Amino acid sequence: MDNNDLVPGFNDEKDGSLEIFLSKIEGASNSILVTLSGYIDTYNSDYFQKQTVKIISAGFKNIVFNCQNLTYVSSTGIGSLTSIEKKAKANSGEIVFTGIQPKVFEVFQLLGFSQVFNMKESVEDAEEYLKKEKDDNISTFPKIFDCPVCSKKLKAVKSGRFRCSDCKAIIVIDQNGNVFLG
Repeated sequence: MDNNDLVPGFNDEKDGSLEIFLSKIEGASNSILVTLSGYIDTYNSDYFQKQTVKIISAGFKNIVFNCQNLTYVSSTGIGSLTSIEKKAKANSGEIVFTGIQPKVFEVFQLLGFSQVFNMKESVEDAEEYLKKEKDDNISTFPKIFDCPVCSKKLKAVKSGRFRCSDCKAIIVIDQNGNVFLG
């Protein structure tokens, strides 16, 4: 399926440093998978933001960003992601990130966004999350827990991947509040 079939006019603009591929998520209403390949920096963040606004304007509320082939995100790129998340939430939608490479995750963490953004291990996990009722998170989160490595008290406001602020261990918390080393 062509990007223009899902979002009219999506392919009208291109950027050589960032390729964006769209596919509909079956079984999750108003949800789309956005596969990113390349990088997001100061020079292409406006392009990235415009393309994502087109997706939201086309009626997709929930966006899963597959970041497996995303090699770098600058602080300006993080700013674009934050702006996009605000737009999605204003439309009662949600943004979920999957496949984040360690180098990219490090930027998220350094800027304090690793605990803000909803991150899942795989596209399948993200799709399953969007298909489930969100009511599960109301009773489970926020969750106070001990780091499984250094026992520091941590707080998570939602499920996802996190890094302990003391020992830097990667921790995964599922929708039910179960804590795992990631």
